[in-house]
Amino acid sequence: MNRVVLFDGECNMCNSAVQFIIKRDSQAKFLFTSLQSEKGKELLRNHKLSMDLNSMVYIKNNKAFTRSTAVLLIARELDGLWPITSCAFIIPGFIRDFVYRYVAKNRLKWFGKKDLCRLPTAKERARFLE
Repeated sequence: MNRVVLFDGECNMCNSAVQFIIKRDSQAKFLFTSLQSEKGKELLRNHKLSMDLNSMVYIKNNKAFTRSTAVLLIARELDGLWPITSCAFIIPGFIRDFVYRYVAKNRLKWFGKKDLCRLPTAKERARFLE
């Protein structure tokens, strides 16, 4: 488990982000689990993160990153031109995270919740932790 992305399994935007990552991760570097899953809760506990965290979490080499830092570090490892977005690290973290928190606070209102998730293909299913 070198690279794990934890996401809100009920959020349309978060589920779309996972699909976005999968499509641009041709080497299948990332594994995924929802914040609500038992594995997600275990990882949150292991990294001393709040159980009601309102953020995507990226765990790489047993170190956890949250909010805008998580998003930018994930983008850095995607196919195509997405690594260029890591230029945003020049923006101070408190500013990046202010924007992240604003979007996170409104994401369910703007994008809604999932009642049913798209079933992953057999190949994708292997990338999701239970």
